[in-house]
Amino acid sequence: MHASPSAAALHTLHGETMGTSWCVKLVASPRADSHVLHAGIQQRLDRVVAQMSNWEADSDLGRFNRSAAGSWHRLPEEFFEVLSYALEIARDSEGAYDPTIGALVEAWGFGPAQHAHAIPADIALSTARADAGWQRLILDAEKSSALQPGRLQLDLSAIAKGYGVDLVARHLRDIGIAAALVEVGGELYGYGRKPDDSAWQVLVEASPDEDAVDATDPRVIALDGIAIATSGDHWHAFEQQGMRYSHTLDPRTGKPVEHAPAAVTVIADDAMRADAWATALTVMGATAGFELAQSRNLAARFASRTEHGLREHMTDAFLARLPA
Repeated sequence: MHASPSAAALHTLHGETMGTSWCVKLVASPRADSHVLHAGIQQRLDRVVAQMSNWEADSDLGRFNRSAAGSWHRLPEEFFEVLSYALEIARDSEGAYDPTIGALVEAWGFGPAQHAHAIPADIALSTARADAGWQRLILDAEKSSALQPGRLQLDLSAIAKGYGVDLVARHLRDIGIAAALVEVGGELYGYGRKPDDSAWQVLVEASPDEDAVDATDPRVIALDGIAIATSGDHWHAFEQQGMRYSHTLDPRTGKPVEHAPAAVTVIADDAMRADAWATALTVMGATAGFELAQSRNLAARFASRTEHGLREHMTDAFLARLPA
């Protein structure tokens, strides 16, 4: 499906997955069958849902969550890959990101049961916290298996979208698509060049207050073999008794993140990493998150609310990605 620059056309495809939308722009022959391309993309995203969705009761993840204490489960290749990396992020972020907080997500009303958002009772919160804990999850790499220690509830929603982006990009490369921009729910990965030989360019996503940041900085990122993901407190939240509760939970406290940055954007080699780290750094907050990102050479941008509007600060690695 390779297309020479002179014969290349830009195709734009859309669909739905994981409770959100996807969009793929790709360069191929004008005669390329868009229905075949669309089906191939949707099939990869459907595979992620079938394996890792909390919202599909018969997903591999759903079956693991319902399984008996002490039982081992051989996981599909993609599921095991994501779970293995999720545990790496959990360790490296000292638990700011934790793929085992499914019960906590449910307790706060952000899960598939979709009960009303409300502050959970103390007993419900303590039970959900006791059931969580990334250190409880044991993996066997040789057998691609995971041990259910009992009542552990996986939730990969902060990493699965990013992985879906990567899986689609991998598929497109495999079938000979020389350039594409893949987006799922705001997580993006781009590679190659458009028909006019320009790079894929995206504006860093942030909060509705973004215009409070110095507008002279365009924050435009060229994506050529890299991914970008943004997390923040304005996408999902609820209010109760005058307090605003973010959908981003702090696994270390079992409660929504307090004083979360308005937005945290991470650039990485793949969307899975960008997605998970954006969540981890949001949980850690603008100060501790920035320090960790800087020490690990992560390309991260924080937009934080202050009484004077949004305050923006970027790690050295992020600044290096901005246009000169």
